[in-house]
Amino acid sequence: MIGGNLIKDIIKDERPRETLLKKGETYLSDSELLAILINNGTRDKSAITLAREIIETSDGIRNLSNITVEELSKIKGIGLAKACRIISALELGRRVSVASEMQKFKISSPQDIGNVYMEELRYKKKEIFRVVLLNTKNVIIGSKDISEGSLNASIVHPREVFLEAIKKSANKMILMHNHPSGDPTPSSEDINITKRLISAGQIVGIEILDHVIIGDGSFYSFKENGQI
Repeated sequence: MIGGNLIKDIIKDERPRETLLKKGETYLSDSELLAILINNGTRDKSAITLAREIIETSDGIRNLSNITVEELSKIKGIGLAKACRIISALELGRRVSVASEMQKFKISSPQDIGNVYMEELRYKKKEIFRVVLLNTKNVIIGSKDISEGSLNASIVHPREVFLEAIKKSANKMILMHNHPSGDPTPSSEDINITKRLISAGQIVGIEILDHVIIGDGSFYSFKENGQI
């Protein structure tokens, strides 16, 4: 026979789904949305309780995108299957968001770059150097991550930077990377790399419009600061 507390937990686990079906997903809290992914709790914890623990472990919903399978698996009641389901959902949500923002998106200012890529890059723990490819009308036609880790001239090589642009027949390009410290102020290495790539772009006929450094809620534009 199922105990009374367990029955209550089963009912509690089903409530978010019922609310979603009756009212829609916008009526659900962060923990209720996550509880639907978890699907069911344990003998001691409901799915909603587990969801709250995950959010607390991430230090809030804003950092949830950085949680790993290993970190999730350490939470009692979250096995590998649940952990993989959560990570997959987070990544899918990120990709949908980026794809929706990018589709036929015309870049007219550095703020546009910030609007598209800020939420994806501001919480990254490593530096990601990315090129954003544009057509003649400044519409995004693609992007490519060139390197991961602290930037230096050896890993951000012009050959790698311009290869994807040439493949996609890009007319223009915006350089971009994040600063995990949250401060977007460029380093001397950032400045040197930018100058080097601008020179290379002039040779191959691909104009570099800007280099945007993403911080935590703010960005630095080389163009806005008269460095391009």
